[in-house]
Amino acid sequence: MRLKDKKIIVTAAAQGIGRATAMMFSKEGASVIATDINEEKLTELNKENNSIKTQKLDATNKNAVEDFCASIETVDVLFHAVGFVHHGTLLECDDTEFQRSVNVNVYSAYLMSYNLLPKMLDKGKGNIIIVSSAASNVKGAPNRFIYSTTKAALNGFVKALAADYVRNGIRCNAILPGTVETPSWEGRVNMADDPKQARKDFIARQAMGRLAQPKEIASLATYLASDESDFVTGTLNLIDGGWTL
Repeated sequence: MRLKDKKIIVTAAAQGIGRATAMMFSKEGASVIATDINEEKLTELNKENNSIKTQKLDATNKNAVEDFCASIETVDVLFHAVGFVHHGTLLECDDTEFQRSVNVNVYSAYLMSYNLLPKMLDKGKGNIIIVSSAASNVKGAPNRFIYSTTKAALNGFVKALAADYVRNGIRCNAILPGTVETPSWEGRVNMADDPKQARKDFIARQAMGRLAQPKEIASLATYLASDESDFVTGTLNLIDGGWTL
């Protein structure tokens, strides 16, 4: 019960990292509100664990985020996992794709943090955890131009927010996974010309010779959400199986 009595909001909670984290937070005693744009998958999550409250939410929609956050009386932790992986180089990223990635990967984090931070400041304590990526300013990855750019921006976001509010009881940290075996990853692999080879290539670039599992990311998230990490803020926590070695 490491998160007993903590009220936590998890975004992108319907599948993958977000889902595994919402489940683990609940198991550790937190009161969890799981949000996502995929209402069907949220319903499945609630059926598996009916102590998790669910709410359909487009975290890139300003009005929707404002309405949702206004309905929240108090919050201890925001775990923000919204993200989109664009495949391509700079010349394969047109204006529409550029704006989409910035909107999903960066603007959503801004909207959620901007609207929930005042509630944390009122309490004199709060915790924001952002899912970034090893593919960012930390590691250059082929065909990940705008994805890496936006994740690098999130790393700066975390550092700046942590520095600005460290004396107000607010912590902010980032989790930087390598490749994680999620439905999103499976979808990208299956879209490749040769899915079997794509799968092998993804695994080969991980120094440990395997992909991360969502529950492994959730374990790190649980530590960062708990009081055990009260002296931790502004950190970029790599969990990449040695990819960046």
